[in-house]
Amino acid sequence: YAGLMLTKEGPKVLEFNARFGDPETQVVLPLLKTDLINIIEATIEGKLDKIQIEWEDKKAVCAVAVSNGYPGEYQTGFEITGLEKVKEAFVYHAGTALKDGKIVTSGGRVLAVTTIGDSYEEAREKVYREIEKISFEGMYYRKDIALVSQV
Repeated sequence: YAGLMLTKEGPKVLEFNARFGDPETQVVLPLLKTDLINIIEATIEGKLDKIQIEWEDKKAVCAVAVSNGYPGEYQTGFEITGLEKVKEAFVYHAGTALKDGKIVTSGGRVLAVTTIGDSYEEAREKVYREIEKISFEGMYYRKDIALVSQV
């Protein structure tokens, strides 16, 4: 995949990767209708041209909750609350751990929250509505994800 950034001068290539990216994968895979295992098997067998890869006709937005101080120094071990309240999103754990029966922060990039909508605006509204249900000490997330006015 290509890591791209839209700028006033047009798209800029940040990187090319031959692996699943984080959080790129969290925003792409929920839109994939075709079973990923079928795609992988067809790739291994050299039959990728024999299968039809289908996508949802939707938009997805992902916001990442990080620890205060990330990407620099940050503290860990803070209890994460509100996860059970998230109903309209995929929540992907990254820097989390289970300690004494509670989910706590264990890294800088803690969680990725992805929502799907008929438009970017709808998916964006949903992602922020859902991520606001989650809380941990020092939690931070960008509030400008999927804003067209930022380009």
